[in-house]
Amino acid sequence: MSPDTSAPATQRILTGDTPTGQLHLGHYVGSVRRRVELQDRCECYFIIANMHAYTTRVDKPAEIRRDCLEIVRDHLAMGIDPERSAIFLQTEVPAISELTYLFAMLLPFNRVMRNPTLKDEMRVKGLGDSYSFGFPLYAVGQTADILAFRAHAVPVGEDQVPHIELTREVARRFNQMYCGISDQAPDQDHEKLGGVFPIPRADVGTIGRLVGTDGENKMSKSLNNAIFITDTPKQVKKKLGKLYTGRQSPTDPGDVENALFEYVRTFITDPERVRELERAYSTGDDIGDGHIKVEVAEAISTLLEPMQQRRAEYEGDDDRILEILRAGCEKANAIAEETLAMAKEVAGMGFFSREIRYR
Repeated sequence: MSPDTSAPATQRILTGDTPTGQLHLGHYVGSVRRRVELQDRCECYFIIANMHAYTTRVDKPAEIRRDCLEIVRDHLAMGIDPERSAIFLQTEVPAISELTYLFAMLLPFNRVMRNPTLKDEMRVKGLGDSYSFGFPLYAVGQTADILAFRAHAVPVGEDQVPHIELTREVARRFNQMYCGISDQAPDQDHEKLGGVFPIPRADVGTIGRLVGTDGENKMSKSLNNAIFITDTPKQVKKKLGKLYTGRQSPTDPGDVENALFEYVRTFITDPERVRELERAYSTGDDIGDGHIKVEVAEAISTLLEPMQQRRAEYEGDDDRILEILRAGCEKANAIAEETLAMAKEVAGMGFFSREIRYR
C-alpha cells in the first residue's frame, strides 16, 4: 500500500509504540519516517502505549517506565518535533480506558482472537495458553487509542494493518448502532452524516516490514535481530555481517529479492548505485555479499549519525522529557475528553461534564 500524499492539513493522525525498549530501524522505516513527513501538514498525536506493555511485562513496572522515556528520546532523535506533534502517555488519558471498555461490548470475543497480528505475537512470544486476559484486550485497547482522537489515518507497518481493520469495524458498528448511520454508507461519509468516528485508514510506508538481521523474521528487539539508532558503525557492521543469504561465491548469480537487497534498496539512496549492485549481484559479476554488507552498513551509519547527535541532547535529562510528555498529555486529553463526551452522549451515558487537569 503506497502512502497517501494528498492528506489535507485538517486531517488528524494517531499512531505510536508500545514501550518495549529502544526503537530500531524497523520502526523508523516502517512508521516513524512517515510520521515525520506528516507532522508538517497534519494534526499529529503519538501515543506511548505503556498500558499495553503490561500485557506481557506486568512484573516489570520500573523497566516499562524507563522504556517510556527512552522511546521519547528516540522519537525526538528521529525527527518528531514536540512543538508540532503531541507525544503522550496512554495511561495519562483516562478516556482511552473508558472507550476500551465500551468498545469491548461491540466486538465478539472470537472476532478479537482471529486477529492475525495477535496470533503472531502469541507465537513469537511463546505465550501458549498462559497469556493474561489483558493480552487479547489490548487489541480492543488499540481501537480506543485510535478512535479516542477521531483519527483519519494511522501510519503503521504492514503487520499492524489487522489492528486498523478491527478499529474500522468498531467505528462503523458504533456509528451505525448509536448515530443512525446506514450500513450502506460509504466509509468516507460517516462523519458528515453524523457519526462520532471517522473510519480511519492504515497509512503504510514504502517499507511496510523490514526484515531483521537474521534475514528471516521482522526486525525485533525480542528476536535479537535489530539495529538500534544508538548502534555505533562497528556494531552496525557486525550485525549486518550475520545476515545470511545462502550464496556461496561472488561469481554465483544471486537473488536480488533476498533480505540483503531489501537493505540495499532501503538504505542506499543513490538509485544508480542500487541498480548497479543489482546487476552485478544477479549476474555473478564478482561481487561478494561481504562487500555489499559493508556498503549498506556505511549507509545506515550515515543515516543514524544525525539521529544520534539529536538523541545526545536529551540524554540524562528526564525532566525535559517529562515536560514534553506533560504538554503532550494535556493536548491529548483535550481531544480525547471531547470524543468521550460525544460517544457517551449518543450511547446514553452522558450525565455530567468533567475536566482533566494535572497537578
